[in-house]
Amino acid sequence: MIIEQLKRFAVVCLFGLTSLQACADVTPPDVLVRNTTLEVTGILKKDKNELNSDRQKLYDLIDAKVLPHFDFTQMTKLAIGRYWRQATPAQQQELVRQFRTLLVRTYAGALAAFNNQTIQFKPFSMPASGGDVVVETQVKQPGAQPIPINYSMEQTADGWKVYDVSIDGVSLVTNYRSSFGQEIHRSGVDGLIRTLSDRNRQNTASVK
Repeated sequence: MIIEQLKRFAVVCLFGLTSLQACADVTPPDVLVRNTTLEVTGILKKDKNELNSDRQKLYDLIDAKVLPHFDFTQMTKLAIGRYWRQATPAQQQELVRQFRTLLVRTYAGALAAFNNQTIQFKPFSMPASGGDVVVETQVKQPGAQPIPINYSMEQTADGWKVYDVSIDGVSLVTNYRSSFGQEIHRSGVDGLIRTLSDRNRQNTASVK
């Protein structure tokens, strides 16, 4: 159920992760989240029918607006946990690639279900340490309780990057860590890679 909940609301992860054209490395993370929400929701409202009918356009939207602001290597390391050190460099590279694909397919499905939710931004103060922050938001939808969405972000040489998202108190990374660890325990790192690859192929086939 937690996985399904994450899938249903993963679209909101898009709101804080799209690119600004200038000064990405100095733009405060809360401003980045707020400003780019308007861009993404504008695209969804304007092109909803087209995006729903053409899944490749959804993938292209995610590629252009989301992926540059994820630290997929860090996310994968955190999701794999202690098993990361057991993987060879080639296995690590493949794990990152498959996890990235899984998240893209998840976002595409969530985008297709987007239906004019509204976003509330919580007050934000930059901590003195600066380099690691949490930006808090809430998703509001008619007839339901608001859903807290928190973005864990770190400042890098390439600007602010997201390395985890907490949805209604559930960490995306921690949630995957449990299932990934179980799979590695059963069938090793290569077994997890096969499982992710199979799931990604199934997700692709299901939308054709």
